[in-house]
Formats: sequence, C-alpha cells, structure tokens
Amino acid sequence: MANDTKRFQAIISHCKEYGFIFPGSEIYDGLSAVYDYGQYGSELKKNIKDYWWKSMVQLQDNIVGIDAAIFMHPTTWKASGHVDNFSDPMIDNKDKIKCSVSGTANWTDIRQFNLMFSTEFGPTAAAEEVDSKVYLRPETAQGIFVNFLNVQKTGRMKIPFGIAQIGKAFRNEIVARQFIFRMREFEQMEMQFFVRPGTESEWYQYWKEERLKWHLSLGTAPEKYRYHDHVKLAHYAKEACDIEYDFPIGFKEVEGIHSRSDFDLSQHQQYSKKKLQYFDNDLDSNGKPFGNYIPYVIETSIGLDRMFLLVMSNAYTEEDLSTADKQDSRVVLKFPPKLAPIKLAILPLLKKDGLPEIGRQIMNDCKTSFRCFYEEKDAVWMPLVRLFV
Repeated sequence: MANDTKRFQAIISHCKEYGFIFPGSEIYDGLSAVYDYGQYGSELKKNIKDYWWKSMVQLQDNIVGIDAAIFMHPTTWKASGHVDNFSDPMIDNKDKIKCSVSGTANWTDIRQFNLMFSTEFGPTAAAEEVDSKVYLRPETAQGIFVNFLNVQKTGRMKIPFGIAQIGKAFRNEIVARQFIFRMREFEQMEMQFFVRPGTESEWYQYWKEERLKWHLSLGTAPEKYRYHDHVKLAHYAKEACDIEYDFPIGFKEVEGIHSRSDFDLSQHQQYSKKKLQYFDNDLDSNGKPFGNYIPYVIETSIGLDRMFLLVMSNAYTEEDLSTADKQDSRVVLKFPPKLAPIKLAILPLLKKDGLPEIGRQIMNDCKTSFRCFYEEKDAVWMPLVRLFV
C-alpha cells in the first residue's frame, strides 16, 4: 500500500472518538508521544497480550514466562552496551532561526544523546551521586538475561528452552512520531530462546517462520507482510530480520528476530563475575557430554503498541452505503474474533415483556467467560450475539 495519510488520520481519529486511544494528559494539552488506552483499547490490548502469551508460553513445552522489574542495577546497562552506545547524534541551533542574509545558523557541535531515561534511586539520592543513578529500562530483554540461571535451575529447564516476558520499556526518543508507532513509553512482548552453540542458524530460521505463522493466524492477508533481512548487523548479531506490515504509512517493522550469539550472557558474566553457563549432559558425535558452555540466543521481539496499530489498521473498514438518492457510509471494525474487545452484545428490543430480565440473565451467564456489553436505551435491532469478523 502506498502511503495513505488520509486513512491513517481517520484511524487515529476513530481511536479517540470510540474509546480506543486518547492523547496522554489531554486536559493539560497532552504530553508529546504519550498515549492512554481507553475502555475498548485496553481490552483489545489485553487480548493481543493474552493471544501472544498463550501461543508463546502456554502451548509450548520448553518456554516459560517471567515478569522482571523495570528498575535494574545500573551495571546491567553498562554490560549490555546501552550506557556507552545507546544514543543518537544531536545538534542544536543556538539562535533558533536561520539568518535571512547569510543563510546560516549558529549550530552547536554534534554530540551523542543517550536515549535512556535516568533517575535517582533511594531516599538520600542526589543528582551528584553517581552511585544512585538508575535507568528506566529501554528494553525488556536484559531482565531475561540476568535471570537466565534462576529460571534454568528452578525450572529444571533443558537446552533448548525459552524465557518470555511482556513489559513496559522507555526510550527518550529525540523525535517520536506516527501516533503509537514510536513512543517514549511502550510495551514489548519478547522471548529469548537459549540454544547450543552451532545450532543457532537452524533455530533462527525456525523462529523466523514460526513468528510469521503467528501473525497470519489472525487472518491477515499474507501479502500485507514481508521479511526485511538486515544487511548491516549489530556487533553482537549473526543474523537478523524484521517482520514488516503494510500500514497506511507504508511497510514498517512490527517484530524483530535476531540471532544474538552469546554476547549478552558473556557480557553479564564478565561484569557480574558470576558464571552464566549451562552444563549439557547430552552427548556429542564422539559420545562425550557437551559440558559447560554459554548458550547462544535467538530473540523474538514484538512491539505490543505496534501490533495494536496493525490490528486496528487491518480491521478499519469504510463501507459505502450510498444509494441513488443518498450518499452514505459507515466505518466497521472487522476484528478477528479472538481479539475483539467485545465478544457479546445484548440489546433487548423492548423494555417490557421480560426481555430486560432475560438479557441480564444472559449477561450474567456469559460475562465470566468473556467481555460483554449490555444496553437497553435506544437499542436498535441486531442479533444478540455479534462477533466482529
């Protein structure tokens, strides 16, 4: 799809008008690149999380979930490389305006702007105390890596195995844009899959295919997706690709699959001075145990907010109801039933003859299983059960 700014703006307006997404702190004129999920948006977002968790954890024999803290020891981010390398170049115009005669501006030197939010930790923390400085995590992956041995030992996990997590992350983007596609506070659904060195390529291909299958299981047309293989790789990566979706603003990344080698665990082992190794009892081709090694990692990381925007973009349908006598149209959200924020609508046709009581009974019988909606006032005819398909 070519860029369709009009459609994209219509989706944004629909999200606010019908209770899906509101600008953050709107009564105070908002906060740049921060959004609140409304009554229907929070339901849709929860359903996306539940669907991902069920497929990634509940239905897997060798993947478990954790919920790591947002605050982590500051050395975590030194080991991961975020303190030294997680930055964008920035330059300022001291005068704010361009000279109309010379055509120049008074620019500062280029400097690196770290994208992590920092704060002070503890009741006696002061800005000048370096030891008190902590960060809001810019990604959820490191919470998985530092808990690798805790999960492996307590869960008696055997390589290959995965650890999954859903959680908030924070990046102080210089330019956050395109609605909820790029925000300063966002949510990730990640899984780190630990494998024996030498098998990482086959597992990378496996998860690359499996993750696209998950997306297509929602009924989205295959031509709306594509892979984008990375040519320029991060220093720790062996292979990497993005799963991109054809948004109204063009093909954009929704999920990344990365072969991260043993970089993360090796770095945390080096900085923490704690061994982060796995003892493999399986036998190699010579009949000897593989022994101790630091596992390699295959990462699958999907932006929950981007997935929300994908679902909304795919569901948003403008129907032309015009006749020869009248121009008319309506917007229908054709959600996959498994993700629809409302699964059941109960609308009694009359407020008498026992219909409200029957409707309420149906509501009470069903609301323990899924989200329901009930309304008597100004109800119009429609089937009692309406799944958005």
